[in-house]
Amino acid sequence: MTKALLMGALALSLGTFAFRFAGPVLRTRVQVSPRVIRLLEIASVVLLTALAVTTLLPARGGQFGIALPAGVLVATVLAWRRAPLLVVILSAAALTAGLRLLGVH
Repeated sequence: MTKALLMGALALSLGTFAFRFAGPVLRTRVQVSPRVIRLLEIASVVLLTALAVTTLLPARGGQFGIALPAGVLVATVLAWRRAPLLVVILSAAALTAGLRLLGVH
C-alpha cells in the first residue's frame, strides 16, 4: 500500500509539473478564441458557486447551526468583492470559529 501511495503521489506531482510547464511553452503556439476564454471564466464561477453550496450541506445527514453558513456567506461576499484569497479564507474561518466559541453552532 505504501508503494502504491508513493507512486500515486509521484504521478500527480509529475502531472502537475507538466501542466505548469506546458502553459509558458504553449502560450505562443496555441491561440484560444475569446469565446473559449469567456466560457472558461463562466465555468470557474459556476465551479466556485457549486463548491460554496456543497459546503453548506451537512455531511452524513447531520445538522449544523448558523456558524458554517455565516462563514461561507462572508467568504462569498469577500470573494465577490475580489478580496485576496488568504483574506477570504481567514475571514471565513475566523467568523465560523468565533461564532462556535460563543456557543452559536
